[in-house]
Amino acid sequence: MAQAIYRSIEAETMNKINYVLGIDIGGSHITAAVIDMQQRNILKNSYTRDRVNSHGTTEQIIKTWCTTIKAAYKKVDIQIGRLGIAMPGPFDYENGISYIAGNDKYAAFYGLNVKDMLASELQISSNEILMSNDASCFLAGEVFAGEARNYSNLIGITLGTGLGSAICSKGKIIDANLWCAPFLDGITEDYLSTRWFLKRYYELTGLNILNVRELTLLYDESPTVRKIFTEFSQNLGLFLKDFQQDNVAEAIIIGGNIANASSRFIPGVVKYLQSQGIASPIHISQLNEDAALVGAAGCWAVQPKETVEKL
Repeated sequence: MAQAIYRSIEAETMNKINYVLGIDIGGSHITAAVIDMQQRNILKNSYTRDRVNSHGTTEQIIKTWCTTIKAAYKKVDIQIGRLGIAMPGPFDYENGISYIAGNDKYAAFYGLNVKDMLASELQISSNEILMSNDASCFLAGEVFAGEARNYSNLIGITLGTGLGSAICSKGKIIDANLWCAPFLDGITEDYLSTRWFLKRYYELTGLNILNVRELTLLYDESPTVRKIFTEFSQNLGLFLKDFQQDNVAEAIIIGGNIANASSRFIPGVVKYLQSQGIASPIHISQLNEDAALVGAAGCWAVQPKETVEKL
């Protein structure tokens, strides 16, 4: 009987080590999937995505998140174990306290311990939850299971609604937080985000357009659109030159929705960087939207031994 109990406990412990739930918290959605830490891939049947009312109460939001978490585990018949969460900031990731304010999203959590609230609702220890910056998780995902597996020192950016930036130095990944860095006549995000494309198209044509994808569809027929992508490649090249030189990166990883149009601007970026003596290869994310949740789970792979032993 004792041996059977021991085997059951051992199997449960191995499940927690071999499988981690990666979670990506966005402004309007939560995405979760169980990651096989040995194979370094997503258990596709576990993939779960739900809408979140980020203007709701803490109780409403926590319940929505936990419903998604439980559903993802249930789909693959694995008991709830370790969680890796990619979370927007500002946030005290180690202690799990939110300092998000001023953008209407998740304002109800300001100053509260989100990690403890999740642990309580899921009836697990808060030690089984790791929370990290979403931009850092993007790069961590590429290092753990994507385009960056063969590099030790690199930089990564996500181009989309906003600009995310992260640095990997000898396996340690940190948020570079360059979205608000001074750049040209404003800050970096003013020039390297979806809103720059929409604003620039309106300046040149007097017309509004929904997103970058629509612009790419006009690329072949519109000299104006080609001009916009050329300007964007110049802006991005200038930004990456300084970012790479400050960190002596072996490679550059680019993700985010705008990266789907990489063929329209990356050649110009490469040409500019080469003119500046920078030959670091540029890789476009293959994990795409899954990179952050894979990276959030992958953070468990680099935890100090003493941390893991406590769980």
